[in-house]
Amino acid sequence: MTEYTAFKVELTDNIAHVQINRPEKINAMNAAFWSEIIDIFRWIDDTDAVRAVVISGAGKHFSSGIDLMMLASLAGQMGKDVGRNARLLRSTILRLQGSFNAVDNCRKPVLAAIQGYCIGGAIDLVSACDMRYCARDAQFSIKEIDMGMAADVGTLQRLPRIIGDGILRELAYTGRTVQAEEALRIGLVNRVYDDSAALLDGVFAIAREIAAKSPVAVAGTKQMLSYMRDHRIDDGLEYIATWNAAMLQSEDLRVAVAAHMSKQQPTFAD
Repeated sequence: MTEYTAFKVELTDNIAHVQINRPEKINAMNAAFWSEIIDIFRWIDDTDAVRAVVISGAGKHFSSGIDLMMLASLAGQMGKDVGRNARLLRSTILRLQGSFNAVDNCRKPVLAAIQGYCIGGAIDLVSACDMRYCARDAQFSIKEIDMGMAADVGTLQRLPRIIGDGILRELAYTGRTVQAEEALRIGLVNRVYDDSAALLDGVFAIAREIAAKSPVAVAGTKQMLSYMRDHRIDDGLEYIATWNAAMLQSEDLRVAVAAHMSKQQPTFAD
């Protein structure tokens, strides 16, 4: 397993555990974070033994968002030419967006396990995950508004489809903190656990359940759900018909049907 400076990555029972590993900095997202997460999710996509992914944060907090030292470094590169400054900022923003696009575009389901702070850029990250779960001490905030800027790495684009437009506007305009119970009520998280230990136990149990399913079926399901964010129902029906014309020929279908008929637990190849 590759060693990373901002992450710890482990593969156990077909589940990749991707842990932000800067607890002494409240798991702030430094320069290494943004490049390493692309490499990690490229490895996840290329490794058939990985069937589900859990993202968590080491220590008391999930993440405090982008590292302010990184922003200060970027400010130090700015000159007097407005056009060149704009070019630098735009390319930087697009590069950071690409880091979370790698999470969103991963063909394996990605589950976020959130405790403590989930602020600013951390909201962008969990918005790119398939599902979100939190401990009772979790605190969520779209903090960019308090920094004098609009969130620009995915929150404003992905979160309306998760929690709805109206509540997102309130949170994005005010930057107020959302506690765990409200996060559950508005659909930001699927489930709330009592503490961090229960959170990881619960999320890994869900990940194991997903990992036991046909990887062909899981990948196809995620592909269809992602496709439907930007297409009409008739487009989606046409797409799944074409997709399953190939995928229904998978050996997994025979294995699943045989297991169901014999009331056995099916075992699928990677």
